[in-house]
Amino acid sequence: MNITIFHNARCSNSRGALALIQDAGFTPTVIDYLQSPPSVDELKALVKACGLPVRELMRSKEAVYSELNLGDATLSEDALIAAIHAHPVLLNRPIVVTPKGTRLCRPPELVRELLP
Repeated sequence: MNITIFHNARCSNSRGALALIQDAGFTPTVIDYLQSPPSVDELKALVKACGLPVRELMRSKEAVYSELNLGDATLSEDALIAAIHAHPVLLNRPIVVTPKGTRLCRPPELVRELLP
């Protein structure tokens, strides 16, 4: 089974989801999105696959969120995606992609819904 996790090793939720995937016997592709940020097109695809508004995939408590005034309700989805691309710390994690779907796995136990 192909599994990809957009991962931040410093995040307990991300570590927890990764551990659950590995404990289930899978070796996922781990993308350290802070070191290798997804492209704008990849981010658009992730947002669409999650079926959530882009704001729900953003970390609004990051300093850069308020510095860039990203709470402005008039900003377009494209503007928010561009901000995430430029500042990958804004991407909430972990996002897990499997053949069963794509999901923000907060809490990490939600990853079980994506596993066989």
